[in-house]
Amino acid sequence: MTLIQTSTGRPRAFSEVVEKLGRQPGEKLCLGEVVEAFGDRAFGPVMFFFALINMMPWPPGGTTLTGAPLLLLSMELAGGRDELWVPRWTERIAVRRATFRRLSGRFQRGLKTTERLSRPRLHFLTGPFGQGLIGLACVFLSVVLVLPIWGANLLPAVAVGFFALGVMQRDGLAVIVGWLLTAATVAVLFLAWKLIVAGFTHGMDWIGRIV
Repeated sequence: MTLIQTSTGRPRAFSEVVEKLGRQPGEKLCLGEVVEAFGDRAFGPVMFFFALINMMPWPPGGTTLTGAPLLLLSMELAGGRDELWVPRWTERIAVRRATFRRLSGRFQRGLKTTERLSRPRLHFLTGPFGQGLIGLACVFLSVVLVLPIWGANLLPAVAVGFFALGVMQRDGLAVIVGWLLTAATVAVLFLAWKLIVAGFTHGMDWIGRIV
């Protein structure tokens, strides 16, 4: 069942396919259904799908599960695969369809606006070499998502979302935004690490003074 075309053969926009997935029968939306719906256009959309899931306010450690499939997809993209392959067990990963509708509904207006503004440009950023670099960046971002760091999922998930949009639309501008958000993620992690080290050092000094 591919949803990327209408009955007349007109290609549907990503936002249209997302809306139709939310309206399909069944209580849960499985990854396998998403892959089947997008057909040979599945790479970018499935990455975007997982980026949306990882933007949700998960409890500490929640993105360890939702980030793992994204790590696999990123490694495939970095390895230069043209077609998406997912293990059979990941096809059963699912979210409640009502939750998906509610979450995707929050992004629909922005997504439709982005689609209107987005167009193929800066092709060198989305070519084979550019996609390989995007894959490497998404591997790093996915590792951040997999680590049980409280509150650290939003920025890398949004970065992956822009990278996925760039791959889908062949839009180098979206890729640039993804790289900027990746740099911001690195900066935030670096500052967080510095604070942790400083706090640990200060704590050890304090213990040393009272012992």
